[in-house]
Amino acid sequence: MPAKAITVLISGRGSNLAALLSAMREGALDGAITHVVADRPDAGGLAIARKHDVATTVVDHRAYSSRADFNAALAKTIDRVAPDLVVLAGFMRVVGADVVARYTGRIINVHPSLLPLYPGLDTHRRALADGVRIHGCSVHFVTRAIDAGPLIAQGAVPVLDDDDETSLAARVLAVEHRLLPTVVGWFCTDRLALVDARVRLKGATKCDTRSLLVPAA
Repeated sequence: MPAKAITVLISGRGSNLAALLSAMREGALDGAITHVVADRPDAGGLAIARKHDVATTVVDHRAYSSRADFNAALAKTIDRVAPDLVVLAGFMRVVGADVVARYTGRIINVHPSLLPLYPGLDTHRRALADGVRIHGCSVHFVTRAIDAGPLIAQGAVPVLDDDDETSLAARVLAVEHRLLPTVVGWFCTDRLALVDARVRLKGATKCDTRSLLVPAA
């Protein structure tokens, strides 16, 4: 069976893209990133893609007079390469409903919070303001509702007393770099299933059911 073709959408430095490419290079991800799409020409991740000989396209959101026009151009770009999976890896635009509909069950997003907590922006600032003790990241299927699709996997980190946004964000990002390639790998080996709008992982090992206490006494 040929490796699944993956299109990755980015807006910034592309650290999650780099993590995916590293997993591919190490043989830990049975898929092929064939295309990277950025919504801005200065996105750092474009250089990462080109370094790995991955085709790139810029659909600059500033070149379109309306969100609808931008989404139409984005949809055309994605459809042209017809990927098996679309990965939003730090993509800061709302993907249009037509793309979501065409790629239902084949489009995923990584988000820097333990959804359903803190959808949208400024997740680390909001977590610190609320005084939560556990924070983290989520990978989910994309639906028309923003950051509300079926959850695939989550990773958690403790929130430390001396954390600020920068330190907390760095610790969460390190978990994203582990979690996203793992989930993409599951998709590429057909291990993910949607059952009654909940995600099930085929062949999952039993989780440790003990409580996680933060802070530790």
